[in-house]
Amino acid sequence: QVQLVESGGGVVQPGGSLRLSCSFSATFFKYATMNWYRQAPGKERELVGMLTNGGSTDYADSVRGRFTISRNDAKNTMYLQMNSLKPDDTAVYYCNGDRFGVHYWGQGTQVTVSF
Repeated sequence: QVQLVESGGGVVQPGGSLRLSCSFSATFFKYATMNWYRQAPGKERELVGMLTNGGSTDYADSVRGRFTISRNDAKNTMYLQMNSLKPDDTAVYYCNGDRFGVHYWGQGTQVTVSF
């Protein structure tokens, strides 16, 4: 069974930082595009950023310059470094692997940005 497991969520004050982790099988997802999505209450799930197997990244306009995606295959882990967090970043964050058009999802981790 393919598993993606997120961790690292929590409560942080505006302006603070968090790093989310996603553990996955680097072998299974070797040629996949790995993504982070988020879903805020009452809103649709949105793409936060993506990392192709070639190492290219792209980000939503709302997070560009503040968030960074990286991956360490030796540790079977992908990361989402989030800096300068805003209350609008509050959401459940999901790790996603797009492997040949088939999407695999983690269970999500809650990030709350609040005083």
